Amino acid sequence: MELAVLKIDGTQSGKNVTLPEKVFGIAPNDHAIYLDVIQYLANQRHGNAKTKDRSETAYSTKKLGRQKGGGGARHGSRKANIFVGGGRVFGPVPRFYHNKLNKKVKKLARFSALSYKAQENAIIMLEPFKMEAPKTKELLGIVNAIKAGDRKVLIVLPQNSDNIFLSSRNLQQVNVITVDEINTYAIMNANSLVLIDGVQDILEQRA
Repeated sequence: MELAVLKIDGTQSGKNVTLPEKVFGIAPNDHAIYLDVIQYLANQRHGNAKTKDRSETAYSTKKLGRQKGGGGARHGSRKANIFVGGGRVFGPVPRFYHNKLNKKVKKLARFSALSYKAQENAIIMLEPFKMEAPKTKELLGIVNAIKAGDRKVLIVLPQNSDNIFLSSRNLQQVNVITVDEINTYAIMNANSLVLIDGVQDILEQRA
């Protein structure tokens, strides 16, 4: 697949690049994408939710009344879950949500997601650029100039650029990552993919 490299003003730079077939032209594996997205979302969870059961509440264990003859239900203490402030039954406890996925499956999922974007013609090649200072308006102007769309846009950089990253923080629809951080979820969650020229070569080396 051949794409024209655009300048930041939206005009063509005169350079064309060919996307490597083994990265952007494979037969997508939907199940690998599913497994990788599930793992990514699971690994974002901290699992810190915790409630107190009746053994942890700060109430006396004294029996409230006699076992029989009181005219009501029997109770062992104020810690029972039916009382306000009592312990919770079957509440959440801290747990570890992380799971493992083989590197080859993750690579297959990542390349499958990139191939889907190539099939959808949702990839834009942009020549390398720098920003002298964090300017949200300037970055938004670039996104609009290259017609990346008004929905979710993922910009992939060959290497980290603090000014470009800081310029995107107030733009909910724009996400900026480096090629080292690229993942299946970020690719599939974006409507259009903006690759800075050079990213495709790095991905090909890692194929």
